[in-house]
Amino acid sequence: MSKIEARFHFRNRVVMLAQPRAWFVAGLLAAAALTMTSWASAQSAQRPESLIKWRQSAYQVIAWNSGRIKAALAGQFDAHEVQSAANTLAGVANSGLAGLFAPGTEHGKGWRETTAREAVFSDAQKFRALTEDFAREANALARVAATGDRGAVNEQFLKVAQSCKACHDKYRQTD
Repeated sequence: MSKIEARFHFRNRVVMLAQPRAWFVAGLLAAAALTMTSWASAQSAQRPESLIKWRQSAYQVIAWNSGRIKAALAGQFDAHEVQSAANTLAGVANSGLAGLFAPGTEHGKGWRETTAREAVFSDAQKFRALTEDFAREANALARVAATGDRGAVNEQFLKVAQSCKACHDKYRQTD
């Protein structure tokens, strides 16, 4: 092995990483990346349009995955498809949806005009309780979907749909 090849050999890389200087540089790079990421998040989080876009996107993901489950229940039941969609619903439901309805986002445009009613902001505790109920039902759906039992999935999916409707009836404007 030539000296150049030996320099880039795996064992030599391990030795290089063991050097304090390499760890220091790696730590600085990681800290810089983390700082830039948090700075970028903080900058965009201050803009109401960004929060409106984020919540509209989150609810679009919920709608799309609900449609996947509904289609599977109406047609040929694919347990893997249902479980994947249910896990996604649970993930989004547990992501802190209520936090996307921050003061200053009552009106405005994200991808489109917001459809949130004023009651979301004036009655934030009840709204948060409904989002927590949705998360609880979505978590139960993910657990039931893991069993592959079509009847149980259908029953739990109806509960998820009812939790969605409870929130829409009170907090979402319709055309």
